[in-house]
Amino acid sequence: MGELTPEERGQRIIGACLAEKSASPYEVFRNVARRDFVRMHGPEHHVLDGAAVLVAYHNAGGDVDLPAALAELASRGLRMPGAMCGLWGVCGATASVGAALSILEGTGPLSGDDSWGSHMAYTSRALEALSHIGGPRCCKRDAYISLETAVDYIRERFGVRLEKDDVRCGFYPKNAQCLGERCPFFPANTTGA
Repeated sequence: MGELTPEERGQRIIGACLAEKSASPYEVFRNVARRDFVRMHGPEHHVLDGAAVLVAYHNAGGDVDLPAALAELASRGLRMPGAMCGLWGVCGATASVGAALSILEGTGPLSGDDSWGSHMAYTSRALEALSHIGGPRCCKRDAYISLETAVDYIRERFGVRLEKDDVRCGFYPKNAQCLGERCPFFPANTTGA
C-alpha cells in the first residue's frame, strides 16, 4: 500500500470501526489496528483509540449517534500531532479517549458542569498509569492502558459496562522499541503465557 495521508488513514479507521460489533474496546482496537492502514506507531492512534471506546460504548447500549461521534472524533484526532508523548508530555492515546468522553457528554472549553473536570480526572489516571511504565513510546501499550482506564471510568460515570479483556500483546514482534518484560501486556507477563 502506498503512503496514505493522515486523513485517508482516519477515514479508513472510521469505516472499519463502523463495522465492529463488539462491546470490548480492546477487541475493536485490535481488529482495526491489525489493518494495513494502521502503523505500529503513529498519529492514527489519535483517531483509533477514542473510536474504539465510542464503538464499544454504542455496542454496549450507550446512547450516542455513532456516525456523528466518530466523525467528530476523527476531526479532533487528526489535529493532534504525532509524538505528543515525548514532545508534549501527554499521550495521544489518552487524549483521543479524553476526546471521546467529551463527545459523549458534549463537553467543551466553557462547560460549567462536572464533565470538564471529570474528563481531566480520567486523563490524569491514564497518564499516571503510563508514567509508571516509562518509555520509549509504544502506541499499542499506551492504547491498552488508556482503554483499560476508560472501561472503569465509563462504568463509574455512565453505568455502561464495556467488556474488559485480559490483554496479551500480539504486536510486540513489530515494535523495535518494545520494552519486553517491562510491559504489562508482554506475553510472558500475562495469563496463559
